Amino acid sequence: MYFLYSLAIIGYAVALAPRLLYQAARHGKYVGTLSERWGRLPATLNPDRAPSIWVHAVSVGEVLATRALIPALRERYPEHRLLLSTTTQTGRSVAASVETLDGVFYFPVDLAPVVKRVLEQVRPALFVMVDTELWPNLLAQCARRGVCTVLINGRVSDRSYPRYRLVRPFFRRVLANLSLCCAQSDEAGRRLIDLGLPEDRVMVTGNLKFDTLPVPATGASWMRRSVMRAFRITVGRTVIVAASTHPGEESTVLDAFAGLRQRDKDALLLLAPRHPERSSEVVALARRRGLDTVTRSTLQVDREPRAAVVVLDTIGELATLMQIATIVFLGGSLVPTGGHNLLEPAVWGKPVVFGPHMQNFAELAELFLMHRAARQIDSTDALQPVLAELLGDPVQRAALGAAARALVDANRGATDRTLGAVASLLPLAGGADTGAVRPFGTQ
Repeated sequence: MYFLYSLAIIGYAVALAPRLLYQAARHGKYVGTLSERWGRLPATLNPDRAPSIWVHAVSVGEVLATRALIPALRERYPEHRLLLSTTTQTGRSVAASVETLDGVFYFPVDLAPVVKRVLEQVRPALFVMVDTELWPNLLAQCARRGVCTVLINGRVSDRSYPRYRLVRPFFRRVLANLSLCCAQSDEAGRRLIDLGLPEDRVMVTGNLKFDTLPVPATGASWMRRSVMRAFRITVGRTVIVAASTHPGEESTVLDAFAGLRQRDKDALLLLAPRHPERSSEVVALARRRGLDTVTRSTLQVDREPRAAVVVLDTIGELATLMQIATIVFLGGSLVPTGGHNLLEPAVWGKPVVFGPHMQNFAELAELFLMHRAARQIDSTDALQPVLAELLGDPVQRAALGAAARALVDANRGATDRTLGAVASLLPLAGGADTGAVRPFGTQ
């Protein structure tokens, strides 16, 4: 099976090569990354071949999930180099800004000769994977070298689970090389055990993303202050935030908002496309409906936006802007792309509405619905009526927001539990307390 898997990796690489070469020649993409992906890392990454902790976070979301964990690992293991790999260029850009890291590099192609070369230079005492990053050849080589491996924030999505079950015999062999799994939830733990991970290697530590959220009671950061100066919203003004929308959703959102404006002429829509490069397209959609529309980058500092719609064409501001929302609609949920993270509006105690497609955040969505901390609609036609209902019922809005904030506060602490699990594999100097971690199946 490992031979067939490696053969598939080679075949995929060969098939992809012409496209990569074209992108490199035409647009300059991937230039300078291929050598790292094939295991040729800069000598400066670990010049003394010192023991390291290697964290792999595939893209931006996974890198952000480690924001609280990375500084804690640096503090607890100062004698180890702390290195992080990503698969995407955007993930690497975000990782490069993390000051506590000793180095960042692209994750290697999962072929035995390539990962051997990387392991020889990185010299990990511990390899940490975020979410569901399980690479058969790399895990096998780590096991042969005696390198401890841990999956943190572990989960298996609704989409991936049936696929993994089809190759369960192979997956069982892969999981046999995993030292420990820190699962997000009992359901995630059950799925991994069903796929072949021994039960005594599963610990339920919670979702790290809860710990990356700000604590609203603390003072505003420079970023928050600078962003909010451009949105000096009058008390009582209705603000609908449509977060991370995808093609096919903006028209529904704009139509619903246009209907709401018939009752509330001063209502404001902050519309944030998932991909900011689509901002001009979204502006055109809004203006075709007769809505006065501007982009975020054109707003004047210290002046409340007087337009009906502001399209966010910037990166990194959406989470901060959640705090001025009256209601938040989560994009990616009216079209089958899997939805988006509920936690960013929840930490500000905002009522959240999402559509039927939340498979990428299924457990979170179920948790919020179970605690009456969000509203789910089953069709595009339901968006305007639900928004109108919530706008007309401040008591219901307050109850939804309070329940959402309470869920966030109740679920913090995954970072400390994950650190306790990591310490069971890589003990702290002096035998310091590793913290309490709940083994799977215990209360």
